[in-house]
Amino acid sequence: MKKRLAVAFTGPSNSGKTTLILKVARLLIHERGLQVAIIKNDPKDKARFDVPGKDSYRFSDTGAEVVVTSPTRTTLFSKRHRELDEIIGLFGSFDVLLVEGLKNLPLPRISIFRERIDTEYFPYMNALAVDSSIDVSHYRLPENVTILDLNNPHDVVSWILTHAKVV
Repeated sequence: MKKRLAVAFTGPSNSGKTTLILKVARLLIHERGLQVAIIKNDPKDKARFDVPGKDSYRFSDTGAEVVVTSPTRTTLFSKRHRELDEIIGLFGSFDVLLVEGLKNLPLPRISIFRERIDTEYFPYMNALAVDSSIDVSHYRLPENVTILDLNNPHDVVSWILTHAKVV
């Protein structure tokens, strides 16, 4: 079995987390030939994935665990919280797992900010991805935090492949 790596991304809403994850995932897949899995946390329980009236919605609406399978995809609709290890098990094989959110997970973490850095994230960050809207010299960053250019996903990929946790 090959080594599977995991890293997390955190930051406030509209900081660019999803955009950076998309860029990183595309580079890992298309330039490095790696299999990528992504977990997105929905802390406010706002996301909706199914359409009322469709069979999958009606099945899921019963409270049952539902899997919809087709020749090109498998989708799980779950009505219960799952721990990280259980979610990882659902993916099967992958090379790199990118997690958006879940700042308390024991994973190396890239914190993303624009305009200003929220110091409440300091205990959770291993790397800091910012753009030119932030002058990091105005902040007293934790020791050993790598500063990454939010607009340079190649550098972010290099950091991930060096610092991600084997899971």
